[in-house]
Amino acid sequence: MNIYLKHFLQRGLAFGGFGPIIAGIVFLSLSCSLPDFTLTGPQIFLAILSTYILAFIQAGASVFNQIESWSPARSILCHLGSIYTAYVGCYLINSWIPFKWDVILIFTAVFVAVYFAIWLSVYFSVKAVGKKLNKKL
Repeated sequence: MNIYLKHFLQRGLAFGGFGPIIAGIVFLSLSCSLPDFTLTGPQIFLAILSTYILAFIQAGASVFNQIESWSPARSILCHLGSIYTAYVGCYLINSWIPFKWDVILIFTAVFVAVYFAIWLSVYFSVKAVGKKLNKKL
C-alpha cells in the first residue's frame, strides 16, 4: 500500500470520531437554547455519519502537505479541494446550507478566504520559528 494512503487512512481513523462529538455538542447546544428543537432518528444518523466522514477526510488530508515530490501549490490545492468537497457535501447533505448556487458561492468564498488566512498565518509562523532556529545554529 502506498505510504501516503496508509497515513491518510491512519490519520482519518484516529481523528474521525471528533466529527460526531462536535455534532453532538452542536445538537446539545441547540436543544438547550431552542425549546422546540427536534431531530428525527435519520437526521441524527446522517449528521453523525457525515461529520465522521468530514473529520476523517480533514484529518487524512494533512498527508498531502508531506508528499515531498509534490510542489507546495499542488499540495495546497489537493488539501483545499478534498476538505472543501467534504465540508460542502456535509453541509448540503444535512441541509445546513440550502442547495442554492448563490449560497454555495458565498460559502465557497468564505471557506477559501478562511483557508488561506489560516495557511498564511501557519506559513509565517513556521518561517519565523525556522529563522530563529537558524540564528541559534
